[in-house]
Amino acid sequence: MESYSDQFLKDVLRRTKRIAVVGVSANEIRPSYYVARYLSLKGYEVFPVNPGQAGKMLFGRKVHASLAEIEAEIDMVDIFRRPEHVPDVVDEALAAFPALRTIWMQIGVVHEGAAAQARARGVDVVMDRCPKIEYQRLFGELRMGGFATGIISSKL
Repeated sequence: MESYSDQFLKDVLRRTKRIAVVGVSANEIRPSYYVARYLSLKGYEVFPVNPGQAGKMLFGRKVHASLAEIEAEIDMVDIFRRPEHVPDVVDEALAAFPALRTIWMQIGVVHEGAAAQARARGVDVVMDRCPKIEYQRLFGELRMGGFATGIISSKL
């Protein structure tokens, strides 16, 4: 597993404002749904992408069939697809968003070739991690659930 410093992950999460979540589900018990919902509740603008759900509403936004349909500039593309689909998602993301800063592949999703392609364009890549879990870990929320995060705080 690739190693990412806590500072790198914090920087990515702090600078990100708009996230396209590719492969989001409308099913509330699916990880892609609750991760996207959590990110939207944390103030990120979440743009759901799922061709099977296109036109429906999730988290106050219309679900898009593809990244190319999104008219806003996206900072991060969060990928909830199997690894064999990642190269197509990365190709589409790089074409659709010239100022894209981050490609984030969810837990269990790794594609070194697509990562190298994104990095060659100056895009940061995170693989096999979840932004929800990292946000909670790095910004002290997990300790409220009884997890030792290594962060000392006077907040409860």
